[in-house]
Amino acid sequence: MKIFRVGGAVRDTLMGFPFTETDWVVVGSTPQQLLAQGYTQVGRDFPVFLHPDTKEEYALARTERKTGPGYHGFVVHASPDVTLEEDLERRDLTINAMAMDNAGHIVDPYGGQTDLETKRLRHVSPHFTEDPLRVLRVARFAARYHHLGFTVATETLALMTDIVGANELAHLSTERIWTETEKALTEQTPEIYWQVLKDCGALTALTPELVVSQGVAGLTRAAGFTKRPECRWAALLSDLSSERAEAVSGRLKTPNAFSSLARHIAEWRPKMKTALRQAENCMTLLKGLDALRRDEPFDGFCETVRALEQNTPEVIATIECLRRARDEAATVSAADFTDQSLKGPALGAAILAAQIERIDLILKK
Repeated sequence: MKIFRVGGAVRDTLMGFPFTETDWVVVGSTPQQLLAQGYTQVGRDFPVFLHPDTKEEYALARTERKTGPGYHGFVVHASPDVTLEEDLERRDLTINAMAMDNAGHIVDPYGGQTDLETKRLRHVSPHFTEDPLRVLRVARFAARYHHLGFTVATETLALMTDIVGANELAHLSTERIWTETEKALTEQTPEIYWQVLKDCGALTALTPELVVSQGVAGLTRAAGFTKRPECRWAALLSDLSSERAEAVSGRLKTPNAFSSLARHIAEWRPKMKTALRQAENCMTLLKGLDALRRDEPFDGFCETVRALEQNTPEVIATIECLRRARDEAATVSAADFTDQSLKGPALGAAILAAQIERIDLILKK
């Protein structure tokens, strides 16, 4: 039995990057042998085991055979006669298909180290086309390493285009699509994810609204000024109407923080400058953002607007004015009118009038 560190941990070690997770492959062993050593089996479709002490994942070397559409259509074969090279062959990119033994020696049967040096994202084998999720994974890696000069190999992009053309993306679950998309939003150049998807035709299949919008350009502008993934998502959809932005978020089943902020940016950002010219309109904007009751989505709205405008002095001043208006309006409470014996709608109207009056003082400064 031999154990090798594989995948991302090896790649990041060679690139000099830190990593938090380590995957291991066990060659020449059986489930019974690992169970006898105290490992706990957790994989049902293929043998994956948790180390008794570290709880890291150890998988028996395996091969896969395509039997149906999508990423579930595989038959897995794991046995002691499966070689390390055979296990690595089923992986997506050459830079993810390297292994390291206990002595630190690299096993690299498919040229991953060369591709790291030449900054290429290249598929390992023709088996690449068997898993449609790899279209999104490659796009995400492109977003992660674009700032280092990495590009998708021409032949790999051609295979991604073939996957899209065969309508294989239709077999991906919404949850898997969003998982890759959310990860892409945290990368250094997230806009590259959507650019690569566009280059292989996947953008039309997944989010056709973005094909004819300026959303990717908006994300490009904003990404350098906000790290919050929900703000980046809102920037991506900022060119759409609130209805279309909500439709995109709904189709991908995004978390509420993402869908809510994107909807508010699409609806209220175009009205912001006009709102700050008149106290009543400013109050309408603040109510629309639920700004007097909660920090979100108001804080996210402000950060996204600033990011889209790349923190120019003008937008900084605009957002500061909006925040002062919110803070002043929030100081008004029912307790201010206890001596007037107001109740119900009359009390609500008095509070609103006082809030608008205080906002007006801010806007006139």
